[in-house]
Amino acid sequence: MNNIPDISFVVPMYNEEDVIATFFSTMDKTLKKIPQYTYEFICVNDGSKDKTLPILKEYATKDRRIKIISFSRNFYKEQALFAGLEASSGRCVIPMDADLQDPPALILKFIKKWQEGYEVVYGVRTERTKDTLIKRITANLFYKIFNFIADRPIPANTGDYRLMDRKVVDAILQIKENKLFMKGIFSWVGFKSCGVEYQRPKRAAGKTKFNYWKLWNFALDGITASTTLPLRIWTYIGSFIAAISGLYALYIIGRTLFMGVSVPGYASLLVCILFFGSVQLIVLGIFGEYIGRIFMEVKRRPRYIIDEKINLIEHDKI
Repeated sequence: MNNIPDISFVVPMYNEEDVIATFFSTMDKTLKKIPQYTYEFICVNDGSKDKTLPILKEYATKDRRIKIISFSRNFYKEQALFAGLEASSGRCVIPMDADLQDPPALILKFIKKWQEGYEVVYGVRTERTKDTLIKRITANLFYKIFNFIADRPIPANTGDYRLMDRKVVDAILQIKENKLFMKGIFSWVGFKSCGVEYQRPKRAAGKTKFNYWKLWNFALDGITASTTLPLRIWTYIGSFIAAISGLYALYIIGRTLFMGVSVPGYASLLVCILFFGSVQLIVLGIFGEYIGRIFMEVKRRPRYIIDEKINLIEHDKI
């Protein structure tokens, strides 16, 4: 008997006690519209400090299709998402958030595109009015900067919410990086893809776990994980500054030979020192970001530590 489900839903959760009941209720209504598809939920408890895990256990006791991976502490969403992909066994996998900002109704459109032959179907946010103005501006800026410098661009205004065929998931699981940027990885593996537009609703309950500092660090991780252009560009900038400096040196030598020695200006000297000192600090900071990634990778620590697994049987992948 084939026990492989058609769809695996991967749902990272961190302090989501307020929304779990609404999430499963909404998903149940949606999945009743496609009774021909079997499914499983891979719920990854990312070190929640509230009642997320006990509530999940109650649901898992009643329904063995709800499977739980509980981390020993908070390892962050990217690691939780990867753990869910590793544990999934479905013919396709749909990662989504529990807060219902990834509307379950879109699953029906995802499946239709999958049936048409697309191997990756991702959601595209057509508007983000439920987000703050600052978040919308910074998000748009990030996508523009990332796609300008990255080796492999990502579709603008997309998140993790998507359907991926099993062979896409298997390709992703071959990646051995410890510092993960899943949006970049989803794009990097390729395959036949298309987008489905939707309007992003507000959270069903609770508050976002991403503050602006975490988003800033997430953006830095994404850029340094996806391209070396920030390192390479300083070769060109340094060459340009060296050429300008050489021309200016020739000018000073010529002026001294023909017009004599003049008293150098204190202000211009100080400005030059501060300018080049700042440039050097910026370069060192960029080098530091990449060296930090090397440091984290060469330690080869596991991406996460699992404290408990529920309803995951022996042949499951994790």
